[in-house]
Amino acid sequence: MSQLTGGAGMPDSWSRLWAPHRMDYLSGENRPLPGNDVPCPFCAVPHMNDEEGLIVHRGIEAYVVMNLYPYNAGHLLVCAYRHVADLTDLTQSERSEISELTAHSMAVLRKVSGASGFNLGMNQGAVSGAGVAAHIHQHVVPRWAGDANFMPIIGQTKVLPQLLSETRKALSAGWNLRD
Repeated sequence: MSQLTGGAGMPDSWSRLWAPHRMDYLSGENRPLPGNDVPCPFCAVPHMNDEEGLIVHRGIEAYVVMNLYPYNAGHLLVCAYRHVADLTDLTQSERSEISELTAHSMAVLRKVSGASGFNLGMNQGAVSGAGVAAHIHQHVVPRWAGDANFMPIIGQTKVLPQLLSETRKALSAGWNLRD
């Protein structure tokens, strides 16, 4: 990697690995925001085939999909089919299915990728950090010992060891495996 310039145009000793696709997302790519005409991605994905939409599993009232902008390899989203924003807007059966699919996602990620921990979360509302606030979705982020190295901490870049399509294929194949 070549030497880059510092903040004032002066050379510095830092090497940088750029992840410009993140800026596209932050600028509104694939996100319905005020002032753009992007449709809800979580409503659009179920109309795609599994490979194109990165769908791992289709349930009755919810589905599991790879996060197009993952925090870690294998980052899944459990989404209600119905376009609702808040956990309190879901029916009891939708909440139950999302919970069951989240638990099953964890089991599959442990089996397929050896994940040893997870970050689970729902950001309710734009002020809480929800990128697509109008459509509820549960994040399932697999974690491994040592996965938070210097890249995300210093470089503010996440290195993913596998293409999303390959991860989706492995998780989809492992979905129905039982212990």
